[in-house]
Amino acid sequence: MAITLMNPEGLPEIDVYRQVSVATGSKLVFVAGQVAWDAEGRTVGEGDLAAQTERCYLNVATALDAAGATFDDVAKLNVQVVDWTPDKMPLLLEGIARASAALGTTPVPPATLTGVAALDVPEHLIEVEAIAVID
Repeated sequence: MAITLMNPEGLPEIDVYRQVSVATGSKLVFVAGQVAWDAEGRTVGEGDLAAQTERCYLNVATALDAAGATFDDVAKLNVQVVDWTPDKMPLLLEGIARASAALGTTPVPPATLTGVAALDVPEHLIEVEAIAVID
């Protein structure tokens, strides 16, 4: 495996991601920010952050698969949430848990969560992008 995830001593352990990833593969995979669209470009889960989070992660998995990668190969996730406030965390975690159950894996690479004013269209509440490394 090209990615080793770790929580170094001296940094807090966070349940939903690891603090560091070490990549040793030879190919980089950059996945564009995925929003809650189905294959036909229709928004899934309008107004529902958990449903949109789940769909974003499933879309990232689809993109990774097309490149020959999985979430096990992801070195970094960037997550943007519209009008983020900490009280939205349970919905975000619910969506991640649902996607994890559907995928049979728990994505825990280093992640950055950023609150944003808006995304591409008003219906989208979240966008997830990934960087993966494969051999």
